[in-house]
Amino acid sequence: MRKWLREYLSFGLTIALLLAARSSLADHYVVPSGSMEPTLLPGDRVLVDKQTYGFRLPFTLVKLSEGARVARGDIVVFDSPADGTRLIKRVVALSRDLVEVKDGHVIVNGAPEDGVRLNLHFGGGPDVAPMRVPAGQVFVLGDARGNSRDSRFFGFVPERAIYAKASRVYYRSQAGLVWLPL
Repeated sequence: MRKWLREYLSFGLTIALLLAARSSLADHYVVPSGSMEPTLLPGDRVLVDKQTYGFRLPFTLVKLSEGARVARGDIVVFDSPADGTRLIKRVVALSRDLVEVKDGHVIVNGAPEDGVRLNLHFGGGPDVAPMRVPAGQVFVLGDARGNSRDSRFFGFVPERAIYAKASRVYYRSQAGLVWLPL
C-alpha cells in the first residue's frame, strides 16, 4: 500500500477513535447562560464525564453498562424535554421524592436543600406545590432560580436522558484556565 494512503487511513482511524471517545467517555460543555450562577458562569467551559451513569455505545444513547445512579446535587447535561436544547442543571429531587419549591428554595421529603449557593437576584421563579417525582425521573433546577428554564417549566427529566455529569470548570472567561470542582 502506498505510504500516503496508509497515513491517510491511520489519520482517519485516529479521528474516528477520538470522536468515539468523545461520544462515550468525556467531553466539554460551554455554559450558554446565567441559569446556573453562581456555580457556573456564562462562557464557562466544563469537563463532563459521559460514563458516570453508564457506558454508552458511541454516537448513540444505547447503554452498554450501568453506572452510578443519578444523585441529588449532581450537575447534569441533558436535552430539554420541551425543545431538545442541550441544558446543564442541578438535580434537586430523585424518583419517588416529594419535592416542593417556595421562593426559589427547595424542600425534598420535608427537608430543605442543603449546601447549594443560590442566586436569587431575579427572584425565586415559580413556586411548585408538593409533588411526587415519578419513577425513573428527576427534577432539575438552575441555581439562579429566577433566571432558569427548568423542571418548573418543562417537567421531569427521564434519568435515561441524562448524557453526562459535570465534574469541573476548566476555563472561566475572566480567569482563563482554572480547575474548579463542582
